Amino acid sequence: MRLRIVRAMRARRLLAALALFALTPCGAVWADEADPSQGTAAELVSHYTSAAQGLVNQGMSYLGIPYRFGGTSPETGLDCSGLVQNVFRNALGLDLPRTAREMASLGNRVARNELQPGDLVFFNTMRRTFSHVGIYLGDGRFLHAPAKGGAVRVESMRTSYWAQRFNGARRLVQEDSLPSSLPDTR
Repeated sequence: MRLRIVRAMRARRLLAALALFALTPCGAVWADEADPSQGTAAELVSHYTSAAQGLVNQGMSYLGIPYRFGGTSPETGLDCSGLVQNVFRNALGLDLPRTAREMASLGNRVARNELQPGDLVFFNTMRRTFSHVGIYLGDGRFLHAPAKGGAVRVESMRTSYWAQRFNGARRLVQEDSLPSSLPDTR
């Protein structure tokens, strides 16, 4: 029994490390050159996790949750804006408006070629602008709650369906505007 628990813990650590590695640009250098192996697991995670990575990590924990029109709870199902609300609230403590249209009026506009993980991406899926919202993950992919019969998933913005319906993007979180949660190791 104990061996299974240890293996499960190792698997979770490996998945977390892979997620952080996937979100880190090749050749990146950590700003703090102190020995990262010192400290508790929680300190290490907070040390190496940016706000955008926190949003992406939190968002990925919702994969597979069923779509529900008007849904705001992971227990009963989420719609697109309910997903975004939950992710931002749980990752950053930010309470966003209820609808995609209201969310589209927040933050700073971002060009498609300047998207960064954590940006909100908007689509026209119901013959009106800003009728669908998701969270940009990087590499042309976004997380969203699609439609009735679907579940929270990751899709490519490059497919013709999403590329034709893209309405714009907004950046709600600027990394330099957040308080630093890095431990003082100097």
